[in-house]
Amino acid sequence: MTHNEQLLHYVWKYRLYDQTNLQTTDGKTIEIIDPGIHNTDAGADFFNAKIKIDDKVWAGNVEIHQSSDDWSKHGHHTDRNYNSVILHVVGTVKNEVKNQKGLPVPQMKLTVPDNVKDNAEYLLNSASTIPCKNQLSEIEKKIVNSWLSVLGIERLERKTNDIFAHLDRFNNSWDQSFYVLLARNYGFGLNSDEFERLALSLPFNYIQRHGDSLFQVEALLFGQAGMLQDESILDDYYLQLRKEYEFLRHKYQLKPIDGFLFKKLRVRPNAFPQVRIAQLAALLQQSGRLFSSILEKEDYKQLRLHFQAETSAYWQTHYSFGKESKKSDKYLGDSSLNILLINTVAPILFAYGRKTDQEKFCDRALHILESINPERNAIVAEFRSAGISPANAFDSQALIQLRKEYCDKRKCLYCRIGYRILAK
Repeated sequence: MTHNEQLLHYVWKYRLYDQTNLQTTDGKTIEIIDPGIHNTDAGADFFNAKIKIDDKVWAGNVEIHQSSDDWSKHGHHTDRNYNSVILHVVGTVKNEVKNQKGLPVPQMKLTVPDNVKDNAEYLLNSASTIPCKNQLSEIEKKIVNSWLSVLGIERLERKTNDIFAHLDRFNNSWDQSFYVLLARNYGFGLNSDEFERLALSLPFNYIQRHGDSLFQVEALLFGQAGMLQDESILDDYYLQLRKEYEFLRHKYQLKPIDGFLFKKLRVRPNAFPQVRIAQLAALLQQSGRLFSSILEKEDYKQLRLHFQAETSAYWQTHYSFGKESKKSDKYLGDSSLNILLINTVAPILFAYGRKTDQEKFCDRALHILESINPERNAIVAEFRSAGISPANAFDSQALIQLRKEYCDKRKCLYCRIGYRILAK
């Protein structure tokens, strides 16, 4: 669908056209009683419209094209599903059209008002990453806040669909699905793909079998991450890990991923992939039934404490293998902890609530997001500079959804803020 045709859809849906003296192409008067329900799937563009042509009221579907000859180009003249079309709305009239029964379909030329056309051109061709950035401050706050509420849920729904895909892949195992999602987010963006590959190479039930030993869990994770293959490292802990991993690798027929994939460039020592794996190992070892431990914690503070797992003693004096450093606790910082709660815990609880029809888990997910300060990233910073300041993580997630799914894709015609600007 072209931008011009999208604009026709938009103008029709929101009645942004001159509604006086409407006529069919053969001169009959038209009154649009109800434009119908916008259909984004196969079939006519608008269902259940109600239109008065001369003195007769018609109920049925409406099809919209940029040009009248698109009717036959799209094969509607041979498709009986379009026999229910009561009006063909077009930007340019070139010919009459008939349905599959050979009956003529009433047509109406729809003219897009100049102000709507100009605003649409401005938004769709803007060089800014936020097309309406210079006009955002003019939009009423209640409109923006209402739209953010929708977008926040929309983002959770998108993440829910991703989690459902994991469930299909892992035979409806919530533990395995949560484990893969959690591991991915322990990569904190830079190493997310690598941490997900690590989790996919090492089933969670293998970790569970050795849940009484943090050392064995570490051996499995570091070994599968391809980090136990350096012959030049000779400290006792490293050598013992290698020996333990070789035993476990043979036992489970494991194949490690390539350790060089993990990135360390421009990463602070506290965020080195080795430290993150040590933190993940401690959390997995103490959690037992991983997902159940999350479901059981109704208190937000308890949930935060749960992720503050203490690493083994070795990692309190190391940031990487073989290089001793000053002793320090390797707990997750507040920012990292918030990222895990936003991107892992809240989505999995929301998905579980949807899957099991238990609204309390969806509410808990929303409470988590509303309890966390808004994220600090480039997207949120740009919206702040345009006059939109998120109150919490739910709002900042909504802004990320707005930018990625609407601004970047130039779907201004489907955005409530875009609608306000177009309709001015």
